[in-house]
Amino acid sequence: MKNSDKPTPDKAAVNKNGKHNIVSPSADAASELKDFFIDSLKDIYWAENALVTALPKMASNATSPALTSAILEHLSVTENQVKRLEKVFELLGESAEGKKCEAMAGLLKEGDSILQETVPGAVRDAGIIAASQKIEHYEIATYGTLSAFAKTLGENDVAKLLTQTLAEEKEADCVLNDVALNTVNMVAAE
Repeated sequence: MKNSDKPTPDKAAVNKNGKHNIVSPSADAASELKDFFIDSLKDIYWAENALVTALPKMASNATSPALTSAILEHLSVTENQVKRLEKVFELLGESAEGKKCEAMAGLLKEGDSILQETVPGAVRDAGIIAASQKIEHYEIATYGTLSAFAKTLGENDVAKLLTQTLAEEKEADCVLNDVALNTVNMVAAE
């Protein structure tokens, strides 16, 4: 067979009926996925620790009691998520260390800009919610991906812990949405 006749990886993954074949990854691929998984855990570990620092500032700049309460409640949840990530690292035989998460750093910077560009009140509160929901959506995407990686790698105990955090992030997003729709946005629009 000539080189040009060899199937490309995309063609090799699809059978003659147009369905995808499930191919077991090579040992190298599994090792690379685990390395990427660990690196991604370091990112989110940094991100969660950065949030532990940022959330009190957000809460102190909010004027809505419901928003302040939601942020402070999520601060407690976030502190537990940091501990849970430390357990994940332990289960994987890795040391818990963070690596700067550029995505979270950018989201936090955007949140700081909102605080600088608005005056205390409902519009600032709406901005805090918007910035917070962007953070939650980033975390939802991250924990969903990390949980899938853990399952693929056979790290079922790790997957359970990451799925628990994923559920908490989804809940935080719902709480923020409720605060926005039921109070803050209406007051900001007046």
